[in-house]
Formats: sequence, structure tokens, C-alpha cells
Amino acid sequence: MSTPPTTPSARSLVLDAEQRFVDAGLVFGHGTDNARDEAVFLVFDTLGLAFDCAPEMLDESLDPAAVARVADVITQRIETRRPAAYITGRMWFAGHEFAVDERVLIPRSPLAELIRAEFAPWLEPAGLRQIIEIGTGSGCIAIACALALPHAHVTATDISPAALAVARQNAAAHALGDDRVRFELVDLFPSTPAQCDLIITNPPYVPRATVDALPPEYAHEPRLALDAGDDGLDCVRRICAGARAHLADGGALIVDVGEMAGDIDRALPWVNFTWVELEHGGEGIGIACKSDIGTPP
Repeated sequence: MSTPPTTPSARSLVLDAEQRFVDAGLVFGHGTDNARDEAVFLVFDTLGLAFDCAPEMLDESLDPAAVARVADVITQRIETRRPAAYITGRMWFAGHEFAVDERVLIPRSPLAELIRAEFAPWLEPAGLRQIIEIGTGSGCIAIACALALPHAHVTATDISPAALAVARQNAAAHALGDDRVRFELVDLFPSTPAQCDLIITNPPYVPRATVDALPPEYAHEPRLALDAGDDGLDCVRRICAGARAHLADGGALIVDVGEMAGDIDRALPWVNFTWVELEHGGEGIGIACKSDIGTPP
């Protein structure tokens, strides 16, 4: 007697999607870093399952319509190479959910760890009342700062009107008005001169030739948020040059520049960054107090 076919479950769909992703040679790095996590993200989102759902729910039989929806999503991920967050329209950062689409970079900065710790022990949380974020994109860093530091006001800038539309949508979703987070369309620093306690930024830092060679997944992100010129330092160089004028005495500049920390130390010897070791991994998080920032030649 033949064995009847097994009815698909969430668990079996995750395992199948994982194998299909591996076979297709997909690249990860937009909130997940492996095929299994990417499969879980897409399957659970499509089925409306919570990530902490009861284990027995993973083995419940699914109806054909649900199986078909998952199949469509998995096929889309493989054929279009769109990162999962753009397919689902959401990503988490510092414990909060944010809407994302191709107008903004997918949140993944290790700055989340510092924000959740309210920047301690590096900075005194109570002293962070005026914050500037440069290159806000989805608004995740600015919004997470405002949520972690209820006494703070954040001014978040971006050069992209499309990105700021997403950022404002996210601020509204977190019930943050202009009295807590103000967005401004401007290149780098706010147009209204003001000294602040913290400048925080995850600017473009990828050399142009490297951007050109990135896997197809990265082509879905706005190039403006990645490409930082021939040496990858176009934005960082300008931010460091202008930071002192916008920092109060005792204020600090925090940057996320990924693997470019060594390049920055060599190219900008007049800035004395302390590179932070993070508990949960990640590199390129630098902190420089106002007194650590000199005058560019």
C-alpha cells in the first residue's frame, strides 16, 4: 500500500524554501544572513505566523491557497532577487518595526545595539537632548533614538524626497510628531544652525567600483544610499569636516561605516575615532567627541 502524500506545513515550506534559495545561489545580508532565516521570514510573514508562535503550529496542515501564496513569494524572491524586506514591506530595527520599500535602504545597521543601550556607557543618556541624524532614509535610526530617549528631540535629514516620505510614514506609525522627530530635505546638516549633543549617521560608504560589483539583491536599494565616490569616503569626509560647527561642547559624532574604519583612519588623521566592539557583532561603529575632531587640511 502506498503512503499518502504529506500535506504541506509551515515547517516543510521553510525547509523547501531554504533549499531552493541555496540552489538558486541567492545572496543575503538585508536583515538576514542565511537561507534558513530568509525562508522563515518570508514563510511566516506570508502565513501570518508570529516568530514566537507555538512549535506545534509549524506542523499543522495548510490549505492549498496558503501553500500557493507561499510558493508565489518564494518564486518572486528567486526570480527577481528582491530582498525579503522589500517583498514583505517591513523590517525591524532596535526592536521596532518599520515600513520599507525600494525608496530606502533596508535597516541593518549595528547602531541598533548602541541605541537600545541608550548609548551607555559611551555617552551619558540624560545629556542627549538635541540629536541630528544625517541620511535618515527610512527614519529608523532617528525614530529609534526618539523612542529610546523620550527627553530627546531629533532632527533627521536626507537628500531624497522619496526617502523622507517613507521616514514620515514611519514616524507617524510610531506616534512621533515634529516635537520629537523633525525631518528636513537637505544635503547633510540641517539648514538652521544649532548645536547638538549627538550627530549620528549611517552614511553612504561603499566605493563606486564596489557598488557596481555587488550582487543583484543590492541593485534594488537606492544607489544614492550606497555609492560614496571613488574611495567610499565622499560623505564621511564632508560630515567630519562640518561636525564641529554643529556639536555642543562635550557633544559627539557617531558613524557607521562598515568595513571602512581603517580607510577613514588613514584618510582623515585629524579625526580620532574610537571604534566600538559590539556584543552582537558588526563593525565600523566609530565615536568621536567634539574635542577629537580637528581641522581638515
